[in-house]
Amino acid sequence: MDLTPFEPFFDRLARTGLSAWRERLAERAALRLGAQAHGDLPKWEQALARLPDLPSGRARLDDPCVGIEGVGPLDADLGRSLSAALMALHPWRKGPFCIQGVHIDTEWRSDLKWDRVAEGIAPLADRLVLDVGCGNGYHGWRMLGAGARLVIGIDPTLLFVLQWIAINRYLVRDDLAVLPLGIEDLPRDLTGFDTVFSMGVLYHRRSPIDHLMDLHRLLRPGGELVLETLVLEGEGERLLVPPGRYAAMRNVWFIPSVDALALWLGRCGFTGIRVIDVTRTGPQEQRSTDWMRFQSLPDHLDPRDSSRTIEGHPAPVRAVLIANRPESSP
Repeated sequence: MDLTPFEPFFDRLARTGLSAWRERLAERAALRLGAQAHGDLPKWEQALARLPDLPSGRARLDDPCVGIEGVGPLDADLGRSLSAALMALHPWRKGPFCIQGVHIDTEWRSDLKWDRVAEGIAPLADRLVLDVGCGNGYHGWRMLGAGARLVIGIDPTLLFVLQWIAINRYLVRDDLAVLPLGIEDLPRDLTGFDTVFSMGVLYHRRSPIDHLMDLHRLLRPGGELVLETLVLEGEGERLLVPPGRYAAMRNVWFIPSVDALALWLGRCGFTGIRVIDVTRTGPQEQRSTDWMRFQSLPDHLDPRDSSRTIEGHPAPVRAVLIANRPESSP
């Protein structure tokens, strides 16, 4: 797999304040793509090749179901071909997406999270944005819909990158890309973002403090961090370190209380720390669908007590915190 789907984005990046990092980001993305040896890659590439041409339509980036709306219903055979090609990229975890009548009903109703986040953040109009651990780019599309000038999404999971390519096959935008990178792949001197999002990532990091320090570095002075993560309910500085799995997930390392998380942010140099939302995750937001047929949240809660996971931990609660990199160092 090569960089061809990303070239319009890198050309656009070269015309922004982040132009100094264009070549290094392109080189690192190419290295990661070249190193990918996933056994399903040929199948996924065949799915992309089977995506049919569609009549022109209207892009929908500020709608809960991101995608493109046609002037009328698709021919039945064309709709089946489109649905089959997109389904070959199963599982679809972040969304939903609507492509000319084909509704990709993803595992996560990511629009619900976006609604909670969008109410409390600084306006995104004309901002340069980084979305760390972005999945297939759903929230990046919503950021563009909110007026962002350019969005770099990073996620090392190759399937998510190919799902973004599939959606962009029809939206044809050069101001968003999902690059096959983790935060550790970014140049150490990369900085200058107006807004950095880290949603659903912190609890997967073995060193959450290092992650917060990386996010601080990536922001320009005065820039805004949007941090969404699992938390413990209740007051005080507390921390859960699951001894094994958490809600069947192997890679959950630390779940702090909101007070502890705010303390971590302050120790990492952030200011203006505020909590804009705390919400328990329920089956209306995360569940199995035809587009994600594996087990999901309802399967990982105690069937006798939905306030606990199957391991006996508190059920998932997520918080959104906003913080800023100071305008200048003390």
